Amino acid sequence: MKNTKQISTLGLCIVSGIILGAFTYQNPNDLEKRKTHTAREINRIYQQEEEIKPPPPVVELPQVQIIPEVIEETIEVENIETPPIPDVTITIPFPIEEVVEEVVPPVVDFPDVEAGFPGGAAAMMKWINDNVKYPQTSIEMNEQGRVFLSFVVEKDGSISNVKIERGISPDLDREAKRIIRSMPNWTPGESAGRTVRARCRLPINFQLQ
Repeated sequence: MKNTKQISTLGLCIVSGIILGAFTYQNPNDLEKRKTHTAREINRIYQQEEEIKPPPPVVELPQVQIIPEVIEETIEVENIETPPIPDVTITIPFPIEEVVEEVVPPVVDFPDVEAGFPGGAAAMMKWINDNVKYPQTSIEMNEQGRVFLSFVVEKDGSISNVKIERGISPDLDREAKRIIRSMPNWTPGESAGRTVRARCRLPINFQLQ
């Protein structure tokens, strides 16, 4: 009887151990999965706590106003002589006018047709005698003779370039030039059928009566 009870008690212990082992047995793969799941849950909870954790309060620092100290400083400035300002002359260039040189035809000394006084030589001698003014100083000094002159008869018959070729005295030479310049227009000379500037030579005789 006593053995039977011991066997029953032993069998009950064995059965209990088997049942307990069945309930507590864990597959290594399931254990690894549970560890991974547990680590994930821990990380998630940690992150949530980090997100929920409020930021630290902002501590406002007291504002300190710094007033700069004003230092009065006297600066002595030496008298510096100012150099004199030089005079500046500004030259404004004037516009340069284009100079057009007039082409002057040459003077012909011996044209085909000589220039002449209107009315001929006789009319010229009469005009000279009627217009000559014998200088008083020449009369007092008894100055007489011929004054030889040359001049140019222009294309329009006017007289220019009156020169003394051989004179007698300043007063008589001056009167001879005045007579030639005051003459009326001459008939211009011609060369090769064209009017030209002709040079003429003329003596004026000064003679006291």
